[in-house]
Amino acid sequence: MKQKLFLWIEDYLFYPNTLQKIISFLFLPLTLIYLFIILIKRGLSKPQDFGIPVISVGNLIAGGSGKTPLTIALVKNKEDACVILRGYGRKSKGLYIISNKGKILQDIDVSGDEAMLLANSLPEATVIVSEDRVEAIKKAKELGCKIVFLDDGFSKYNINKFDILIKPKDEPTNIFCLPSGGYREPRMFYSFAQIVLQEGKSFKRFVSYSLNQKNVNVLPHKLLLLTAISKPKRLLDYLPKGVKVVAFEDHHTFTNEEIEKIKNEYKDYFIVTTQKDYVKLKKFDLGDVYLMNLELQLDNKNIDFSLMNDYINSYKKINE
Repeated sequence: MKQKLFLWIEDYLFYPNTLQKIISFLFLPLTLIYLFIILIKRGLSKPQDFGIPVISVGNLIAGGSGKTPLTIALVKNKEDACVILRGYGRKSKGLYIISNKGKILQDIDVSGDEAMLLANSLPEATVIVSEDRVEAIKKAKELGCKIVFLDDGFSKYNINKFDILIKPKDEPTNIFCLPSGGYREPRMFYSFAQIVLQEGKSFKRFVSYSLNQKNVNVLPHKLLLLTAISKPKRLLDYLPKGVKVVAFEDHHTFTNEEIEKIKNEYKDYFIVTTQKDYVKLKKFDLGDVYLMNLELQLDNKNIDFSLMNDYINSYKKINE
């Protein structure tokens, strides 16, 4: 029941049916209040400069649209880089250095799923989680980092930064902001970003599969997708037809009771999951688990990164 409600809410926010559209319109007065707060917050904020380049990778809609794999693609070739994120779903509070130049210093409970995935995927970078991004940027400078990437930092209007926004491949049919729809900021805010990337035009996703760290080309017939990411239905584009789905809310922390129930109910199925989910699932006795390895390939012919490079180089000249 909980999983069905979660999927129903996601449909309501992004691709509503007739009943969901009616509910959406009923929430419009609250949406107008929400919009007013957003506009006031943006209008009154005074961006602070920290003396190093800050690149924000974000999106306007609630939930995922490829921010983490895009961040990995942008950071992996940068020296002395730091990725800063809030750390949704973690059991800790405050500022923590998850990895320092590739050396992992904390566990999954402290880091949360996304931060641990970033730490594992970027062996040369530093990863920090903090609710206060300003303090995290200051900490990154203390650690000797020369460039900062903010994961999901577009709404941090108090930080002077270079904004990259991601558009989903299929934009929502529901164009309203929360709670009437799935937008966290109005669609017109795309015009405030220095670069806007859209899946299918600016980049493509590539999915490979592995089992016990070995690549596999063929998945078993009886397959269960176990995941706790936003918009889990998008994963079905990369899986065989007929796959069973057990989906939890984004950043959900799996419990022993939930895993045991799933194992009993789907005992004849093989589990497939994402890398982001697996950092939380690997502590359970699940047997053979197939991993979906999601990567992004940027179409550099259709993306002009010159503005971003000029922005980064401007700080190099100042600090020389």
